[in-house]
Amino acid sequence: MASKSLKPPKQPPKNPKKQWSLNDFEIGKPLGKGKFGRVYLAREVKSGFIVALKVIFKEQIEKYRLHHQLRREMEIQTSLRHPNVLRLYGWFHDEERIYFILEYAHGGELYRELRKTGRLSEKQAAIYIASLTQALAYCHEKHVIHRDIKPENLLLDHEVTS
Repeated sequence: MASKSLKPPKQPPKNPKKQWSLNDFEIGKPLGKGKFGRVYLAREVKSGFIVALKVIFKEQIEKYRLHHQLRREMEIQTSLRHPNVLRLYGWFHDEERIYFILEYAHGGELYRELRKTGRLSEKQAAIYIASLTQALAYCHEKHVIHRDIKPENLLLDHEVTS
């Protein structure tokens, strides 16, 4: 009898027109916290696909009048398709919150990596800089400017050894 892999699928669920809801996900551990909400590890129930679920509080969007900025971020991020740019697979909302279904970068933030190790090897730095340069070149081709590049906003999806 052949053994079956327990790994989750590598592709997001293929249903771009689906009306998502919180019931479609199993929520896991918190991954991060920001000014306007939190990010959680989540699994899409039907496919088992692992995502990051960004939860933004509508109250904060109202308070800081960020409607246009949030809508623009959604439009931009859904249109970008590059291996070094985090994907926004979809979104949904309820009475109090807006949820972004994001690609999960299992390596976490570059900032945390730097705090843990103290520094990057020359090889690690070169790989990260090359990846960032490719992502920025792609974004600039699409007339998109990031405006907040810092280690806390650079997510890692693979390990680079010395």
